Amino acid sequence: MGAMWLLAALLLLAAASPAPRPRARDLGVPFDGTPGAWNAITDVAGVTVGHETIVSGEGKLVVGKGPVRTGVTAVFPRGRDTDRPAPAAWFSLNGNGEMTGTAWIEESGLLHGPVLLTNTHGVGVVRDAALAWRIKHGPPDAEGYYWSSLPVVGETWDGELNDINGFHVKPENVARAIETAKPGPVAEGNVGGGTGSICFEFKGGMGTSSRKLPAKRGGFTVGVLVQCNCGRRPQLTIAGVPVGREIPEQPAYGEDADETGSILIVIATDAPLLPHQLERVARRASMGLARLGSISGNGSGDLFVAFSTSDPSWDAAKRRYTTSYLSNEDLDPVFEATVQATEEAIVNALVAAETMTGIDGKTVIALPHDRLKKALAKYGR
Repeated sequence: MGAMWLLAALLLLAAASPAPRPRARDLGVPFDGTPGAWNAITDVAGVTVGHETIVSGEGKLVVGKGPVRTGVTAVFPRGRDTDRPAPAAWFSLNGNGEMTGTAWIEESGLLHGPVLLTNTHGVGVVRDAALAWRIKHGPPDAEGYYWSSLPVVGETWDGELNDINGFHVKPENVARAIETAKPGPVAEGNVGGGTGSICFEFKGGMGTSSRKLPAKRGGFTVGVLVQCNCGRRPQLTIAGVPVGREIPEQPAYGEDADETGSILIVIATDAPLLPHQLERVARRASMGLARLGSISGNGSGDLFVAFSTSDPSWDAAKRRYTTSYLSNEDLDPVFEATVQATEEAIVNALVAAETMTGIDGKTVIALPHDRLKKALAKYGR
């Protein structure tokens, strides 16, 4: 009898639990290339991702109280438990945005610690909280002192849905994003720094994808994570299909509005690359974005960072690093993987996102899955 009650309880629990959101491939969207096991940035060994999602309140905007629709996302190149830097580079496709710590990435060619993503007015507190976390967790120098850190924090503006002037991201939110960072599947859509995002005038957010190169092309993995908050509805093109024009209803902005959104793109790879090669990789993310129809408008902050998890060897006696790296002639497969994974990550964000109502009752609809499939079928895709 006890077993019967347990079975009934499990069935009720399953019925009450929402079905997992499909990803773009589940809807039949055709993509080029072969993804890794998770089809996520975490397919690059060592990379971990954590989200902190902050949602509260509804109705009329009261600055400082809400409604709140925002969050923080943390991406670690090598997990939380190491202070080893990763070779890195960054690229600004359009600079109407902010990413802290990039001057030192450009100067040193190294990324120390995580990349953190949040809303525009949360950059300061996220930077300070990340610094505080690193001081607390070290490792310090031989004298027990932690000297310096220049955290990398990127932003997109979520003020259409979120009380952005209320400064609702707190140090404890940053700490939770950091402490929950893990390998494996990565949550997408209305989570983390992308909670209040709008993408191509549908509900946007976080998305991820990866590509695994065949052995004859190096066998490397490239993973991409996006926080997408950019684009106009008529621009949206998926698998060559003008999806935005096929679904013109309920745009988030007026018909003649200019582009004022942004996108943050984080690219990880285990391919052994030097910083100047990683800058070339970061640039290629813009081509994945362009495949979807974006023009990277004047008001858009389109900032990308790329890093490699490949480790050089350290000779303590000679105080020298020794490393190997790909020739420039062998970079094309990595470029191609970056373009493909960026495109799919953005579509995954759109597919995962759910309709959201934010400040003053403003509602932004999610990309309708049935309409997407219908549009793809209409054009033979």
